[in-house]
Amino acid sequence: MTEKLLLFGGAIRMAGHVKARGESRRTQSDWMEIERARGISISSSVMTFEQDGITFNLLDTPGHQDFSEDTYRTLTAVDSAIMVIDAAKGIEDQTRKLFEVCRLRDIPIITFVNKVDREGRDPFELLDEIESTLALDASPVTWPVGMGVDFHGCYDVTAARFLTSESGRGGPFHQAIETSGLDDPELDRRVRGDVLAPFRDSAALAASAYQPFDAEAYQAGHMTPVFFGSALEGYAVGELLQALSSIAPPPRTQPADPRSVGPGEDKVAGFVFKVQANMDPNHRDRIAFFRLCAGRFRRGMKLRHSRTGKALSVQNPIFFFAHERELAEEALPGDIIGIPNHGSLRVGDTLTEGEDLRFTGIPNFAPEILRRVRLDDPMRAKQLRRGLEDLAEEGVTQVFRPVLGSSWIVGVVGQLQLDVLASRIAAEYKVPVGFETAPYETARWVVGDDAALIKRFTERHRGSLAEDRDGAPVFLARNGWELNRTIEDWPQLRFPATRERA
Repeated sequence: MTEKLLLFGGAIRMAGHVKARGESRRTQSDWMEIERARGISISSSVMTFEQDGITFNLLDTPGHQDFSEDTYRTLTAVDSAIMVIDAAKGIEDQTRKLFEVCRLRDIPIITFVNKVDREGRDPFELLDEIESTLALDASPVTWPVGMGVDFHGCYDVTAARFLTSESGRGGPFHQAIETSGLDDPELDRRVRGDVLAPFRDSAALAASAYQPFDAEAYQAGHMTPVFFGSALEGYAVGELLQALSSIAPPPRTQPADPRSVGPGEDKVAGFVFKVQANMDPNHRDRIAFFRLCAGRFRRGMKLRHSRTGKALSVQNPIFFFAHERELAEEALPGDIIGIPNHGSLRVGDTLTEGEDLRFTGIPNFAPEILRRVRLDDPMRAKQLRRGLEDLAEEGVTQVFRPVLGSSWIVGVVGQLQLDVLASRIAAEYKVPVGFETAPYETARWVVGDDAALIKRFTERHRGSLAEDRDGAPVFLARNGWELNRTIEDWPQLRFPATRERA
């Protein structure tokens, strides 16, 4: 989907396919070696392109649940979302979790039911699942003309256009044919009768059974326009892009402390939602992805770094055009720019044109898997530390340093994160590492208003205590029973599963 949006938007000339072979597999947003080798997205990426005078900042997130934390943070920087649903699988657990994040932030959603050129579930069943599971009103915009082996194209019910292929049934999208409606004789000439009759019945039923599209309900997060199509073959992608141009909201007001920040304000303000190390291995670069929320940013501006209170001069900000980079002379609210830095910027940091405020809603999450890092070459300890801290900042892993002992402990959501961590440390920092089972099952931050009480707790539990990369105390529990018992024994302390960044 990301590739085809870039293709239809004119940003690239040839789209890469996740399941293709050779060079056509090299998607523009998948730049890591492990992404190219496995054909999956494991890190969020940002691409900017323009169409019809509108600037799109496209944030591609990992679909794999093991990288949900990276996806969560990326969702804090968007104004609208495209929810891609597999026509055969319907709404999956990961989709449901991310939808809840969108709902918490009132992010409007456009739904794309993908892979209708393959065998899938009945369209009405999918629409009903969207409405019942996500409590959204569904409004179909395009409708499949057959599915799987009977797939002849898609019909745009709002514009009365038939999206089809010059090669007929099952071919890639080629042309949009204007029609006078569902009864247009042109459809009889292009679609087999045993496919056309049920299509006409189902499309007419869908038009009467579901609510017409309401832009206000969509922007309020109550309604989702639904596009049935095929990203691989290009069906309904152009219509989706056109819908984004016409109905997606402009930059929205962002939550911050002590006040919210609106896009119409004169002074520059924004936040870092992602940091990526070694995008260019030749230069060992480190890029902070900065969402501009207010004001007009100009290259060379000095901005206040709220975490440190110091001034930061932004001399070489960049835009990302597919895999190309361009110096950003200026940026407006809603834009995403990359700020090269050497570790001064972290996820959650706020930059402003002088005001002391902090954007909120970007937390760390307690990991579900804890492993002890095994370093085979003790002489590479310094490189290991740098690699672990860089990748922890990206969200690939979380890093904990035990109060007793010298071995690092990493926390992840799933096994794939460990594979990525080992691969990137070996490739980018030249440090081969392994992982051993740690005697801990879960981690919780230790929070309290009484510093003396926290000190007493840390002295009592030194064998189960660690620090995160910011020096905050973390309790490592061997099992759920020990965690619950500790919570009961220390009622004046809090053991949250999340911790606000910055």
